[in-house]
Amino acid sequence: MTILTWIFRLFLFLIVLGFALTNTGVVELHFLGLDQFWRAPLVIFLLLFFVGGVVVGLLSCLPAMFRQRREIGRLKKELKLVKPAPPPPGVPLDAPLPTVASAASLAAKSGISP
Repeated sequence: MTILTWIFRLFLFLIVLGFALTNTGVVELHFLGLDQFWRAPLVIFLLLFFVGGVVVGLLSCLPAMFRQRREIGRLKKELKLVKPAPPPPGVPLDAPLPTVASAASLAAKSGISP
């Protein structure tokens, strides 16, 4: 499966490289009716706007990420403060906890099919 993903990545890279090599023409980018403009290859503008979009997207995720980290920290502290529940009455403290295998063997002994 990893070979297929690397082949896909190589294919995608070659497509992007071919796009960049064939679009080397100079493009003018004008600013909101001002007399200023930039001249650069189309690929440069596409790359700049793509990177700008990634940065804006990551910045928009930051508040939620920090809020989740604070909540995780609060829940971890709360979990440390909570004492484990005492065992039910009649169960000795050193009794082993039931496991899946023992539950299956109890079901087999009682005649209940799992």
